[in-house]
Amino acid sequence: MGRVIRGQRKGPGSVFRSHVKRRKGASKLRVYDYAENKGYIKGVVKKIIHDPGRGAPLAEIHFRNPYRFKKDKELMVATEGMYTGQFMYCGARAKLVVGNVVPLSACPEGTIICNLEETAGDRGKIAKASGDYCIIKSHDLDKGKTQVALPSGNRKTVPSACRAMIGNVAGGNRCDKPMLKAGRAYHKYRVKRNCWPRVRGVAMNPVEHPHGGGNHQHIGHASTARRDAPAGKKVGLIAARRTGLLRGRQGAKDE
Repeated sequence: MGRVIRGQRKGPGSVFRSHVKRRKGASKLRVYDYAENKGYIKGVVKKIIHDPGRGAPLAEIHFRNPYRFKKDKELMVATEGMYTGQFMYCGARAKLVVGNVVPLSACPEGTIICNLEETAGDRGKIAKASGDYCIIKSHDLDKGKTQVALPSGNRKTVPSACRAMIGNVAGGNRCDKPMLKAGRAYHKYRVKRNCWPRVRGVAMNPVEHPHGGGNHQHIGHASTARRDAPAGKKVGLIAARRTGLLRGRQGAKDE
């Protein structure tokens, strides 16, 4: 019997847990309430801060609580062009200005959005990484649905009542600058989780990985693994529908 491979050890966690000690908090839109449903509520951007392990900057936005004498502090992913002291508005009657949060039903086709909700009221799930954005493609008024183009290029249909932030996420072109040295990659992943450096399976011994061993670094068998394969064998292309290069018109369209 072989050794417990890396993929199996990642399941229970231990040294593979995410490094969250110095993170600033979850990035979420406001809780959906009466003020956003019927009109709008004004907030002010107090700080734009770095969140360790996240490529995009976070904006700390202060809102006046509509029901009690206090301030509500929300952490949201900052959009490109956002600045401290900026007023931003959330609600159905908010204007289409970069940084404002509006329902999809209030956005015309072609609007660039980010921080998009998947279901109404979930406070933002889609297009939150640095530089990401979605594009509104079409509205179905009869069904109350909106089709959006995701950052991957795929299209998704979501309820028109879902909210989104106008503009694209700040921190774009982050990956254009090359790493150049291993020390930068070390510090990049140190604040994320234990996933670097990553040893290839073919560079291991047969006892440590299904791809290990042999006189040359080669897999020696198909790299696909079935969906119900045992955990020690489940490496490579898991339950692949197809393999190889995308050829022809379909591949060109995806690119």
